[in-house]
Amino acid sequence: MKWAPPKIIFGSSALGNLYGVVEDSAKRAIVAEWIARGKPTPVIDSAGKYGAGLALECIGRFLGELYVPPEAVTISNKLGWKRVPLRTDEPTFEPGAWFGLEHDAEQCIGYEGILECWRQGNELLGGYYAQVLSVHDPDEFVSAAASEAEAGERYRQVLDAYRALAELRDAGEALAVGVGAKDWRIIRRLVDDGVALDWVMFANAFTLFSHPPEVMAFMDTLRSKGITGINSAVFNAGFLTGGKYFDYRVVDRARDPELFAWRDAFMEVCREHGTDPAHACCQFALSPPAVAALALNTSRAERVADNVRCVSEALPSAFWKAIKARGLLEDDYPYL
Repeated sequence: MKWAPPKIIFGSSALGNLYGVVEDSAKRAIVAEWIARGKPTPVIDSAGKYGAGLALECIGRFLGELYVPPEAVTISNKLGWKRVPLRTDEPTFEPGAWFGLEHDAEQCIGYEGILECWRQGNELLGGYYAQVLSVHDPDEFVSAAASEAEAGERYRQVLDAYRALAELRDAGEALAVGVGAKDWRIIRRLVDDGVALDWVMFANAFTLFSHPPEVMAFMDTLRSKGITGINSAVFNAGFLTGGKYFDYRVVDRARDPELFAWRDAFMEVCREHGTDPAHACCQFALSPPAVAALALNTSRAERVADNVRCVSEALPSAFWKAIKARGLLEDDYPYL
């Protein structure tokens, strides 16, 4: 049976201490909210890269403490990074991003490597298991090559990893196999090369601020092939809702006046209509028929209910008319 995700998928990077240490009590409260709000079956998205496996450990530990049966939750694990001993003062895999870690992580992609990540991930989950699998950011893995020849070899390793994941799916060890990437073109390449995907996750590629027509067309192609679309990073790394990062770089008004002018106008329309900017971003990100779900992160348990509301409650047409009238969305955008 084809996997059909709910409208919201709960991201778990905060459980790995992304950008700061989150206390265990707060992490447990987040997991409890996922279970309470994610009816009938919550989907949790994680990765070995998140805190060098810390997020996976926390998911398993707190699900156990909350007496959640393994069959009552669906866990997605993005594979490609494995936990290794910490031999330096700080982790080496993404300096400055993860805090309070007791382990390091190293990239591990290829046929055997992805299976090693899968086995380790299930061990870290401690009695729970990942049913939805993917290769973590294959675009970044390939683009990090120092030469064209190395890029070709790295892409071959990605294909080998998907061969292993397909075997797990065929053996009943996985419910669905997919891919998530910031550069949507690697997804197109994998599909063109015949990789059998059940779902794809676009990260930072389709937002209210930026939604290229070629991405929309590719989404429609995936839908015609029966591949489920999931949208993530729909706030342009937090900028659209007031953050200081845009597409993972720090921005300021002096250097990026056009970005801030767009956001100022967007915030003004939201205030005029009593609309939460995050709600608007989420509803736009869900608007294409090819998008079945959003993946949303939070480090605050009280925000989980808001995230659920953002994906479940439509906004009035008057809001979108105002957005278009201010030139913040194309008049001919077909879905709103």
